[in-house]
Amino acid sequence: MVAMAQSAPSAERLRKVDGFLAEAWADLARHDDRLRPLAVEVRFDRGVAHLTGEVADPAELRLVRDLVGRLAGVLGVWCRVRVGGRAPVVVDLGCGATKQWPGNLGLDIYPAAGVDAVADLSGSLPLADDSVDVFFAVHILEHLIDFLPLLDECHRTLRPGGVLHVMSPWWRHVNAVADPTHVRLLDVQTFKGICGQRPPGTPRWYPLHSSCDGASIFADLTPVGPDDPAPAPTHLARFFD
Repeated sequence: MVAMAQSAPSAERLRKVDGFLAEAWADLARHDDRLRPLAVEVRFDRGVAHLTGEVADPAELRLVRDLVGRLAGVLGVWCRVRVGGRAPVVVDLGCGATKQWPGNLGLDIYPAAGVDAVADLSGSLPLADDSVDVFFAVHILEHLIDFLPLLDECHRTLRPGGVLHVMSPWWRHVNAVADPTHVRLLDVQTFKGICGQRPPGTPRWYPLHSSCDGASIFADLTPVGPDDPAPAPTHLARFFD
């Protein structure tokens, strides 16, 4: 497990870390026979890996995600990869005027330039079951008194193998309390509770990745079924105390 610094890294350090990660990934891709035939590009931005391209099946995408996520310094793995010729359906929750990627479906409680549909994120999402490949919840959970219903809605509407990307202020950073509309404090350990400490019968999540850079927390979560096994302790030890 990588121990992250307690203070946020400078922009210069983040730039250098991105350079290191790009070199490390390029070297891995050259020497791993499983990766060489795959048409996936990986770009690093402030420690977050952005995956684009195309794979033949979900197992190939999961392989790339897993290997990228093992690199020391990666904070999250955000994917916009075509699988079997189909482009992913990506939804930005609480996007306001700015979407993470152009072309995403933007949902927010207030109309804005990036909002395609007005929706109360504390209630039911206007989305069908198993209809979404990727959710972004970037700087949104801290604004909700109870964000578990929203996570349950994401679980309902994500396709098998889909991913929920979360980014929020770390509870010990000033950004967590500087905004008076923030009503929740979050930590990496919050996702340990989301993935392993909810009552039986509630939607379950598997943590693909979780981290903190001293200013923000990141989590990539994928839904699991009620009969699927729990994550192995060795996997959880990568992220949680």
